[in-house]
Amino acid sequence: MGNPEHYRLTTISCFVGIFAQAVIINLAALLFMPLMRLHGLTYVQLGTLVAVNFSVQVGSDLLFSGLIDRIGFRRLVLPACLVGSLGLFLFALAPVLLPGRVFAGLLAATAVYSAAGGLLEVLLSPIVNAIPNEEKGAAMSLLHSFYAWGQMATIIATTLFLFLVGERHWQWMVGFWALLPLANFLLFLKAPFPPSVPEEHRLNMGDLILKPFCLLAFAAIFFGASAEVLMNQWTSAFMERALLLPKLTGDLFGMCGFALMLGLGRAWHGKYGARFDISKALVAMSALAVLCYLVVALAPGTWPSLLACMVCGFATSLLWPGTLIVASERYPLAGAWLFALLAAAGDVGAGLGPWFTGWVVDHAIDTAAALRLEQWLGIGGEQAALRLGILVGTIAPLLALLCHWGMKRMRENHRQAACAELPIGIP
Repeated sequence: MGNPEHYRLTTISCFVGIFAQAVIINLAALLFMPLMRLHGLTYVQLGTLVAVNFSVQVGSDLLFSGLIDRIGFRRLVLPACLVGSLGLFLFALAPVLLPGRVFAGLLAATAVYSAAGGLLEVLLSPIVNAIPNEEKGAAMSLLHSFYAWGQMATIIATTLFLFLVGERHWQWMVGFWALLPLANFLLFLKAPFPPSVPEEHRLNMGDLILKPFCLLAFAAIFFGASAEVLMNQWTSAFMERALLLPKLTGDLFGMCGFALMLGLGRAWHGKYGARFDISKALVAMSALAVLCYLVVALAPGTWPSLLACMVCGFATSLLWPGTLIVASERYPLAGAWLFALLAAAGDVGAGLGPWFTGWVVDHAIDTAAALRLEQWLGIGGEQAALRLGILVGTIAPLLALLCHWGMKRMRENHRQAACAELPIGIP
């Protein structure tokens, strides 16, 4: 096995890259209200920006799934950093470049930086996985913890900038964040890259994609990503409209609290994960996520729901990276295409989960179920509809739990079969 220290700069570059990816994915949502007030954007247009963001990411995941192993990591990750920086600069300059058509400029910029974000998503995990290391699972969890730190930094820095400097200067903040992927480009430029799986040893996509374990992995990351992003995306609105907390309080304690626990969960597994069976941990954390969803939706009062929302960040922290770990351990010669397709499944779940919750909330007001919640908890109609949306969203962590339980059983059966085939005297 090679020396991991040789790839130390590569590892750091990947950590910075996933930090930058968090900025790319989360920054626009923090600017929605200023964009509405300053440039007249509508809710439909804001929703379109979100849809384009996720759609282009999924497109990048699928488009490059078979290309990474053929042309190598370097030829894709360096352009991805530059395109991410360009997209953010274009987003900041949209009112200047297209003063009469600001939304068109924002839409085009969103497509550019989302393509880069999707490409980084499918590159960083296989790069870290390819680095010679005896604890690949720990390295993967630590990598994904930097997504949470990036999300926290984006929320805190951008929210405070808008509060202290003023919404009309939002472009300066976007320009500042655009420097991060540019710095990441310079880091990767000097970093050595590990080799990808040679073609003659690589497992074929067609041989694996329909196998039961592989299908369960796709379903697990779909529902796990949905459980993570659903709670994360709806936290701000839930804190403000369902729990009646001030927006600044809800964002800093709710959204940042969720991101903090998300990062701590991944960092904890990065440091101590080798001591635990990853499959058992995924089953336990999925079950904890189900409990958190139920408490957020049904607990009377403010603080139980707020605390459960924060703990949900810890509970969902491994559902994405843990699935990557389990799948890569089962199919170590699959190559980067496996990470790309898993990322695509996760992105689809991350997009559909919050959308479905919004649909439930819109249609739940004045329904029989919402009226029962109103009477039971003594709350208003909108509060009941939001709680009902979260309650229905419990389906996501529950199905993730069933998927991980099934994968755990398959792993155990696979190990038993492998042990049974060993010659006598070999442990």
